[in-house]
Amino acid sequence: MPAEGAIEQAAPAGKYDAEIDRLFSAGGPLAPSVGAFSPRRSQTEMAKSIAQAIADQKTLIAEAGTGTGKTFAYLVPALLWGGKTIVSTGTKNLQDQLFLRDIPTVRTALRAPVSVALLKGRSNYVCHYHLERTLNNGRMTSRDDVGHLREISRFIKMTSSGDKAELTKVPENATIWNLVTSTRDTCMGAECQYYQDCFVMKARREAQQADVVVVNHHLFFADVALKDTGVAELLPSANTIIFDEAHQLPDTATLFFGQTVSTSQILELCRDVLAEGLAHARGGPDWAKVVTAVEKAARDLRLAFPQDIMRLALAQIMPSSDFFPALATLKEQLAAMIDVLEDQAARAESIEQCRVRAVELAAGLDAWKPDNKGKVVEGDQAVLWVEAFSSALQLHKTPLSIAPIFSNQREGTPRTWIFTSATLAVKNDFKHFSAQMGLEGEEAKNWPSPFDYEQQGLLYVPNGLPEPNAFGYTDAVVDSALPVIEAAGGRTFFLCTTIRAVKHVAERLRTEFAERGLDFPLFVQGERGRTELLDSFRTAGNAVLVGSQSFWEGVDVRGDALSLVIIDKMPFAPPDDPVLAARIDVMEKQGMNGFMHHTLPEAIINLKQGAGRLIRDETDRGVLMICDPRIITKSYGRRVWQSLPPFKRTRVQAEVIEFFKPKDPA
Repeated sequence: MPAEGAIEQAAPAGKYDAEIDRLFSAGGPLAPSVGAFSPRRSQTEMAKSIAQAIADQKTLIAEAGTGTGKTFAYLVPALLWGGKTIVSTGTKNLQDQLFLRDIPTVRTALRAPVSVALLKGRSNYVCHYHLERTLNNGRMTSRDDVGHLREISRFIKMTSSGDKAELTKVPENATIWNLVTSTRDTCMGAECQYYQDCFVMKARREAQQADVVVVNHHLFFADVALKDTGVAELLPSANTIIFDEAHQLPDTATLFFGQTVSTSQILELCRDVLAEGLAHARGGPDWAKVVTAVEKAARDLRLAFPQDIMRLALAQIMPSSDFFPALATLKEQLAAMIDVLEDQAARAESIEQCRVRAVELAAGLDAWKPDNKGKVVEGDQAVLWVEAFSSALQLHKTPLSIAPIFSNQREGTPRTWIFTSATLAVKNDFKHFSAQMGLEGEEAKNWPSPFDYEQQGLLYVPNGLPEPNAFGYTDAVVDSALPVIEAAGGRTFFLCTTIRAVKHVAERLRTEFAERGLDFPLFVQGERGRTELLDSFRTAGNAVLVGSQSFWEGVDVRGDALSLVIIDKMPFAPPDDPVLAARIDVMEKQGMNGFMHHTLPEAIINLKQGAGRLIRDETDRGVLMICDPRIITKSYGRRVWQSLPPFKRTRVQAEVIEFFKPKDPA
């Protein structure tokens, strides 16, 4: 499969090459529409390759380094020649940015007569039925909910979309949203009295009619798996599918192509069965008794594991564990409740809806079938594992590979599939991503960043740090980082691989800043929302932000506010991950090295994302400090740093301190 840089080995001139050269030129229509637009060869060449893929109805894997301008590189050909196009992004924030800013900019510049729609999951839209029910029932769980409910009641009378992102007065994670939005399980569908006014249905109708539809990966794969989000209705008519931030696809697809049943889902069902039973069939069975038996069985299943938070593969659960008899009891009690619901379903649509939910949950539990030795029959290339939280237990059935499932989804009508991100390859090799997604043999190209990394940045791996599993490693990292943070004048992202490390680093920095009289504002993941933390960080100009995974990607801080990115260690997946262990086991049975073929490429792609936070503009300067000595001491280290941007490299702290000294303007 080709993995060459497209610039060095460009394809023969394509059908739209001359037009793309004109559009992306200094005198073209994009320049006046974009404040700081300047022609970039890599952006123009990427746009040509995407236009060619659209013309040929082919698949293209496109890695574009930071600063290439990949969004415009795919939007221009998609809006002009892509036909019905679905653009899928990594997050709802990026989805909103595309819909509200990027697409309108390109559409106006090109005068492209295309209609655009935004489609999100149903939990993003206020539901008339559930809002009315909550207003009548008053099931408030906090004082904040009362004020938030009042705001939502006003909002629903004024909004045309019903999208909760428009209502900034109510936080996105406020508990009230669960009571005023629907789920696939609780939607009344065409039976609902508000069906004609439903915001979810309106969004789906608009998406059906639009030329370009913006979705997110969760929505796309939830639909492929559950047929519930409206994407399935769009796919048959779509000519072009573009996945931005495509490096996230393997994890997202795995999440949705698997099955999960949670004790919290069962308890939520029990609450609804009791409410609907008492409302519509009060003279029937003893609803409290029916529900209590299932609730107790669900709680007993959670109590089979005394640990607060843990993950166990099926093979790690002892045959003598309380888990297996507790699972059998829950299945029996849920079956008994289904019998009752079947008898009463004709009395109300909402009771029938509860019956359907119960049957689906029972089917999910059925995936866990113990054999006569107390083990569970796995089969069909899936791994079975449990995940315990403080008050819930989740039973997962996860496919070992999504490649055959996704390949099956791509079969049928010929269309264009574009997969793009800044991080898809490991040292210009796309095999890992291609194998995960079932894209072997498809064209893959790489366009390097236009940034001058050698002049703009420095990669620093400190001397003398212990191995990452050594006692006191995090303290050693902080000790090594403090002089560099001071030299940088704050302006630091301190990225950790675990939440525990985030807390420890934050405690140490708070103490050290106070003792050393360093007036650097300290922002810590979890203490406030991500957007609020980033806004405060940018505004402060000399802050230090400590975060874990959610700050490794999708974060754009340009200019002087961020000049130092510290990464505590290589982001290898946790060794207790049952899915990873099962995948590696399969690979090694096939004669491959699980670490080299899976664990290491995953970590490198993740590390590239973290490193990508540093240089976001042609004028940015900064230091990437990777504290993990393994990238020097281990044989695979060369593969790691050769996959990173080509910064100058040093192991000498004095050179880093010198880098941050103000340059003589003369």
